[in-house]
Amino acid sequence: MKISRPIRARIRPAAILNNYRQAKAHAPDAWAWAVVKADAYGHGQLRAVDALRSEADGFALLECENAVALREHGVRQPILLLEGIFGIHDAKQVVEHGLHSVVHCLEQIDMLAAQARTDRPLSVYLKLNTGMNRLGFTESALPTAWERLKRIPALNLTLMTHFAEADGERGVLWQLERFQAMAGEWHGPVSLGNSAAILRHPLAHGDWVRPGIMLYGASPFADQSAEEFGLQPAMVLESRIMGVQTVATGERIGYGGTYVAERPMRIGIVACGYADGYPRHAPTGTPIAVAGKLTRTVGRVSMDMLACDLNDIPDAGIGSPVTLWGPGEAGYVPADAVAAAAGTIAYELFCALAPRVPVTIDGQ
Repeated sequence: MKISRPIRARIRPAAILNNYRQAKAHAPDAWAWAVVKADAYGHGQLRAVDALRSEADGFALLECENAVALREHGVRQPILLLEGIFGIHDAKQVVEHGLHSVVHCLEQIDMLAAQARTDRPLSVYLKLNTGMNRLGFTESALPTAWERLKRIPALNLTLMTHFAEADGERGVLWQLERFQAMAGEWHGPVSLGNSAAILRHPLAHGDWVRPGIMLYGASPFADQSAEEFGLQPAMVLESRIMGVQTVATGERIGYGGTYVAERPMRIGIVACGYADGYPRHAPTGTPIAVAGKLTRTVGRVSMDMLACDLNDIPDAGIGSPVTLWGPGEAGYVPADAVAAAAGTIAYELFCALAPRVPVTIDGQ
């Protein structure tokens, strides 16, 4: 069925592959889990997997059923369940499909131990809580975890933790010290680096890194752009101008009249709103590109449309191309810049892409 409304999202598989290669280049001595949780940060799990199938060392996600779907899709690389199992059924699937599973509580260890088989090694990631204080074993709980793990007859064990402030001033050394103290005499594999640690903290990589947001072409840092790290945007959100209004000085635009025209203005109305996943809280001044020129949004974002300033784009009119974020027909607008203007992060923009937005894949 042909979709008449002009908004579209384009996914760029070549960019995802480039970004994975950048992760490997920044952590040359580590294997890399390609993190495809949350439907590959809104890019489509199977799209991301297919982009990386020939090179990824492994894939990491949350839901056991999605891991099984990847196996049924022909994925033979290791698959890691980042939050582990949620019940006995998951434990059975881990064994049957040869999945890797994080364990962050004793109940998970017990469920896996009950399903373990001597003829099938079980790959477990023991998560240590080194200061994030979400999931993982504390120093006091760790000895009991070690004892329970001894019930698993054929065990491949990796230690892991997650950094809370790899993108901030505090960094990772304080957590690394805790991790090393908790690990003690452990000489087996460890998994440490998220995107921020991969790019900024070379001592915090470990044997397996876990690139997430960087795979999709956004920066984990507020002070460094994705382009500085050689990352390419993997999603483009674009639409067209659907209406044009001429308003006088002092007239208000949009719901609540939050924007008052400082001068006579041409206002373009774009077929994109918060029901498409564009952030409703994006304020006046959020960057947007129209017909090859960068401009700004004005007024409040509506459910199905938003307004932009066309004063310096006299040739723009109904049907002119618009780029909301990414390298679109109308110009390049970094998703990180849109997110910063809206007081959020690119992760949220990508994950919020609405099901009603048609998605195409570059090269297909």
